[in-house]
Amino acid sequence: MLGLSGAGAFSMADNLLYFTELLSMPVLDLKHRRIGRVKDAALVPREHAARIERFLVGGGDTWLTLRFDQIQSVTLAAGIQLSDEQLLPYHDDEYMLRIGRDLLDQQIIDVTGRKVVRVTDVTMAVQHDGERDILTVLEVDIGVRSMFRRLMQGVLPWRWVRRLQSSIPPNSIRWEFANVVEPDPLRRLRLNISYEKLEDMHPADLADIVEDLGPAQREAIFDSIDSEAAADALSEVEDPKMQASILEALEPEKAADIVEEMAPDEAADVLSELQEETSEEILEEMDSEPKVEVQELLEFDEDTAGGLMNTEYVVLHDNATVADAMAGLKGNEELLESLNTLFLIDEEEHLTAAIPLARLFLAGGDTRLKDLASETLIQVTVDEKHDRVTEYFDKYNLLTLPVVDDEGKLAGVITADDIISLLRQK
Repeated sequence: MLGLSGAGAFSMADNLLYFTELLSMPVLDLKHRRIGRVKDAALVPREHAARIERFLVGGGDTWLTLRFDQIQSVTLAAGIQLSDEQLLPYHDDEYMLRIGRDLLDQQIIDVTGRKVVRVTDVTMAVQHDGERDILTVLEVDIGVRSMFRRLMQGVLPWRWVRRLQSSIPPNSIRWEFANVVEPDPLRRLRLNISYEKLEDMHPADLADIVEDLGPAQREAIFDSIDSEAAADALSEVEDPKMQASILEALEPEKAADIVEEMAPDEAADVLSELQEETSEEILEEMDSEPKVEVQELLEFDEDTAGGLMNTEYVVLHDNATVADAMAGLKGNEELLESLNTLFLIDEEEHLTAAIPLARLFLAGGDTRLKDLASETLIQVTVDEKHDRVTEYFDKYNLLTLPVVDDEGKLAGVITADDIISLLRQK
């Protein structure tokens, strides 16, 4: 028996109620007469993150709304006993997250498991606060056990169902780690749905989640999360057409904010997949510096080194020292995670040398960088074809390959990551 009025404590097993058991539970008035059965239950996240605030009760052709503070007790044996009979007709309320309509059989995001799952039931705790029984959502259920429970509900007595399900391992997600995806921006706001937890995920994990969602759900996530997190995730989405569709679905201002946070080469790649009009709208909203970089990359054919290169690198004059390089690195901290090579140019901006970053840490501060340069400077021109670029990386075991223009000036850099992405697309 669950939550008997006046009970002080319960074992964990006795203190649980499943949504499938709550459905069709009889609702009794003060004289213990049945006035209807439960048709749905709802949270109001702005009032409480997990408490069931409303019960929708069906009696004849009319649905009534029952507040949580109108309940005296909830028991599987007897149903819901009211302490207040002032029920109002049900009207759809966008501040309600209805379990039966909005959660059951819907896709949600498991933040800890980093995956998209489908809800098959909801587990609630029944707690007595001294005056009434209160239902609080504990977990969303996603496994075979909850499917069995749904199939058997109404076929077998609830005691039998619980006894039989005990042999099936549970599979559930704690409510605080379940992220509901709501495409409608206004409803998202009213339901107080946030995607902040997704921003803390590794971009590759978030990209996997995005790829498993429908177009409207993808748009909802990218429209809501931080632009930097959105850019990192979009870069990890493998399908260029899906990348393009995500940007196309967003307002140009939001799309521009995301593109600005992407590496220039990745930004150029995704913009090249868009219709020219859409691409121009996004570029128009971008700040001038990243906009110029991306526009320059868009001018190169995508099957050339120029179309593959990135314009984010660290370059110094060829009379610089290790101390100068260290100062330059401090000014480019955002590049350090992927940086492995520095480049030197002469007074006419011609590329003269490449310096493996690791050599800096073995030399004194006054050591000239040109003395640490690789013996052979391997480079390609902007119009070199992809196949030739790939051969260079394979033949010389490169991590980074500089790209120069017709005058020998450094135009960009191709990294091993770029080559891996290229080969995966093939």
